[in-house]
Formats: sequence, C-alpha cells, structure tokens
Amino acid sequence: MNREDFKKRTRDYALQVVHLVESLPADRISHILGGQLLRAGTSVGANYRSSVRAKSRADFISKMSVVEEECDESLYWMELLTNIGRVEPGQVEGLMKEGDEIIAIVVASIKTARERA
Repeated sequence: MNREDFKKRTRDYALQVVHLVESLPADRISHILGGQLLRAGTSVGANYRSSVRAKSRADFISKMSVVEEECDESLYWMELLTNIGRVEPGQVEGLMKEGDEIIAIVVASIKTARERA
C-alpha cells in the first residue's frame, strides 16, 4: 500500500470515528468517552501524515509509534463503549477490524524501518 492510499485509509478511519461519536447517546459518560475516542481516532491520520514528512528514520519510527498507540487507544475506547452498552458490538465491528488492520500495517512499517537502520 502506498503513502497516498494509507493517508486515505487513515482519514476514512477518522471519519468513521466521527460518525460513531456523533451517534452516541447524549449523556455524560458517552460525552466523555466519546471525546476520548474522537481525539484518539482522528489523531491516527494526522500523525500518519506527520510521519510521511519525517526528517529521519528515527523520526519516522517515533511518529509511526504514535500512530500505533493512538489507534490502539481508539480501539480501547470502542471496547469500553461496547462493554458499558453505549454502542452495540455490530455497530463497531467493522471499525475495530479496520483499526486492527491499521495497527498491523503500522507495526510492519516500524519493523521494516528498524531493520533498515
């Protein structure tokens, strides 16, 4: 997958997160946890874009590690929202699968960058 395709994929992930957060019930817990999910899920694409402009291999690895962490964190918030009944498992199944795939791609990219160092 090339850079532009992955930029689009991470942007689409962010957009799906935005739509999910918009669909949450209007209560205090959903507002707080939804805000956490929104922050983590939208930062995946933003941090990937930053990694594309890395100034060195070490900078790239560092920035991609942030992408991995933020994507994993967004999965955590989706799991929590599901566990407390704010969303149905089927509502986030595809989005969580996409998050897992993004993490796998990022981890492989980090591994490749470290091997080439």
